[in-house]
Amino acid sequence: MFPDDEVVPFAAWHSGTAVRDTATRLGLPPIRRLALPRPALYECWHRLGQLPGPLSLGAPLGRALGRPDVIHAPSVAVPPKGRSALVVTVHDMASELFPDAYPPRGRRFHAAGVAAAAARADLVITVSESAAQEIAERTTIAAERVRVVPNGVTPVSVTPQARDAALARLDLSQRRYVLFVSSLEPRKGVGTLVAAFAALRRRGGAVGVALVLAGFPGWLSEGLIGDADRRALGADLRQLGSVSEADLWPLYAGAEVCAVPSTHEGFGLPVLEAMSQARPVLCSDLAVLREVGGDAARYVPAGDVATWAGALEELLGDPVAAGALGRAGLARSAQFSWERSVRATHAIYAEALAAR
Repeated sequence: MFPDDEVVPFAAWHSGTAVRDTATRLGLPPIRRLALPRPALYECWHRLGQLPGPLSLGAPLGRALGRPDVIHAPSVAVPPKGRSALVVTVHDMASELFPDAYPPRGRRFHAAGVAAAAARADLVITVSESAAQEIAERTTIAAERVRVVPNGVTPVSVTPQARDAALARLDLSQRRYVLFVSSLEPRKGVGTLVAAFAALRRRGGAVGVALVLAGFPGWLSEGLIGDADRRALGADLRQLGSVSEADLWPLYAGAEVCAVPSTHEGFGLPVLEAMSQARPVLCSDLAVLREVGGDAARYVPAGDVATWAGALEELLGDPVAAGALGRAGLARSAQFSWERSVRATHAIYAEALAAR
């Protein structure tokens, strides 16, 4: 997209094979490995403000990478400050807003990373206006240093044959199902969704419809789903764990409804992903999800099991309304593209350079 730019990817210490395989899979130039494994490297960055060991003898990261014009940290693993312009992406402030949803190590990492971003970054990128407001309220990062670049989605064309083949692999052939895509952790609201679906089933609704959970177990995932709800759904509660890209898009394409019951998001990418497959989206009534979904999703109060059950019943029982919502979502998702995100990010690089 920007042929005059040279990209130098870098990562913490991993095996050479893992680094080469990642670069090949993502179509990246060779990835430079730094001196230490990730936990130790980030600790040195945040606490000491330098690279350790023989790689750079404590030099700023820019020297180790050949003095780039801009260094972009895509998370709050914030490298040391050198002569290069430094841009840091802070996705949200969930670790401050929901500290109990993170392990102690995770809370320490995020706190140190945000503090480093506040001290070192020329500009900070975040993914939504809602996240920008959180940053303004919860950090010392000045609002004038924050730029909002929404995430995007690249529509994947899923043929009926590809959809059916993937669903057969996942033992979902000829099944109606509601789909949840996310890690299983408290702030993602999976317990609310399962409880609502179980309540609907107990009163005779959603007969023949499965609830499919696609995502890895996150922190505090045990106990998110009540035993009584699990028994009520039986085999109609399907936990797939992590799924491949090859299966994810057919899963979206085959869903009756895609549910996003989160209590907090920095952006809410599953909303866009589902919409890009023209699937109706039912999601929590959060400012950030309204920012993403606009008028093309249906909103339910977060954590309200009874209202979630009613909304699921309505959409599952009204294919005309569900179809209209899916078409509206498809049009909405077209407003968010990765190409637009890349161009906006590149403009921020230029701004950071000009400011220096």
